[in-house]
Amino acid sequence: MAFSVEISSLSPYPLPANPRRLSQLAISPSFFKPYVFKTLGRISVSCRRPLYPVFSARTQATTDLDDDDKPHEECGVVGIYGDPEASRLSYLALHALQHRGQEGAGIVAANQNGLDSITGVGLVSDVFNESKLNNLPGDIAIGHVRYSTSGVSMLKNVQPFIATCKLGSFAVAHNGNFLNYKQLKTKLEEDGSIFITSSDTELVLHLIAKSKAKTFLSRLIDACEKLRGAYSMVFVFENKLIAVRDPFGFRPLVMGRRRNGAVVFASETCALDLIDATYEREVYPGEIVVVDGTHGDSSMFMISHPETKQCVFEHGYFSQPNSIVFGRSVYETRRKYGEILATVAPVDCDVVIAVPDSGTVAALGYADKAGVPFQIGLLRSHYAKRTFIEPTQKIRDFAVKVKLSPVRAIIEGKRVVVVDDSIVRGTTSMKIVRLLRDAGAKEVHMRIALPPMIASCYYGVDTPRSQELISSKLSVEEIKKHINCDSLAFLPLDCLKEVYGPVGSKRYCYACFTGDYPVTTTETEEEEADVL
Repeated sequence: MAFSVEISSLSPYPLPANPRRLSQLAISPSFFKPYVFKTLGRISVSCRRPLYPVFSARTQATTDLDDDDKPHEECGVVGIYGDPEASRLSYLALHALQHRGQEGAGIVAANQNGLDSITGVGLVSDVFNESKLNNLPGDIAIGHVRYSTSGVSMLKNVQPFIATCKLGSFAVAHNGNFLNYKQLKTKLEEDGSIFITSSDTELVLHLIAKSKAKTFLSRLIDACEKLRGAYSMVFVFENKLIAVRDPFGFRPLVMGRRRNGAVVFASETCALDLIDATYEREVYPGEIVVVDGTHGDSSMFMISHPETKQCVFEHGYFSQPNSIVFGRSVYETRRKYGEILATVAPVDCDVVIAVPDSGTVAALGYADKAGVPFQIGLLRSHYAKRTFIEPTQKIRDFAVKVKLSPVRAIIEGKRVVVVDDSIVRGTTSMKIVRLLRDAGAKEVHMRIALPPMIASCYYGVDTPRSQELISSKLSVEEIKKHINCDSLAFLPLDCLKEVYGPVGSKRYCYACFTGDYPVTTTETEEEEADVL
């Protein structure tokens, strides 16, 4: 079957009376006018077989249950155009995005000599220093922080990636996940491509290089038309900075501007705040924004979908509370989660505490609505590394104790409500309950500020396979018994949708709570043969 999709719902401006098709679009200097949006009409997509989700090379089950009993956002990106300190500003912006990835960081700067790159494994502060940043001159830069799944934390996988094609050298930083990675990679390898990394981002480099289009932007459009899944990307090519967001808008990407006119793209607005850039807007789903010295910043829509599917976990867990994501305050959204949870799942208690840090704002909302004091009952150590030396004599719940310390004066003899953002495998929740009981808690009531997670994410979040998720196997009552708390309640999915309203709720992806995937892919030989 074939179907067409309209893009008018995404554009903030009226569409032209006779919008052009993609094949009719001519990329010319007159096209690039500041703040003018060009839109395309209809794009036909063929779907021959039922679609099924698949894992990319990065979606692997993790083994360290204490460190990885939470979903992990895999990446954060930044791009800066028009500032003589672009690389240093990128470095600072990556610091603000460090929560999105802690295992690798990199910056590519564009200057008159071409593209200079520095990447490394570790935190941003581990990878960069003064002398390294001095080796990244230029007024254009892109940066990336990365979280990798078990077994693939290696230097060759750290972005941004640089490649050279017939048109010249370019670099890319990507946040997301390509569902059809395996099919595309197999076809490219059959045609002679050689892959250096195990990151699905490398796929973009090969698709651009193999395109027959005459301009870089046209080649980029060709590549994006073949990709399925989640992608927020920034590119640097010649004197241009290009930002791209997938048609469903799964992962966030925002645009801001500094006082000197420099344009900034970043995964979250907290990165803009740190470098004194003013938030202007989101990059719209399916949009390509091109910034260069001749035409300013210009926009076009490549591919679109009538209904966006933004990741609801960005509000519930991944993003910083001081960020604006998908046009909403993360802080206010999380607080609302907590208020609703207190309404639908009240319990007699003496104190409300949070599992820091992502549960804190929801706990504040819960406590305020319940009329119960909020206290800091658990302290998180920010110095605990992923790996540490455990004493020879086994200490029960050692990994959790290294990271979380109970405040006995707050907990002892009290009926405690502890608010967390999610329960994944349940191993950490069980240890937290035990930690609180050992600290003298009279009762422990768990309140979870998101619905039960029953399915894996395929859109740029590292989650366990569905069969490893405790909510996919056990009922709420069974989970309560498993983690040994006195009561357990999750935020109901319908209540979560109420936060966004009847219209807004349709724009979010709830696949991890429902198993209903908005974007999937095939593994048929027929499609693999046609995709390139």
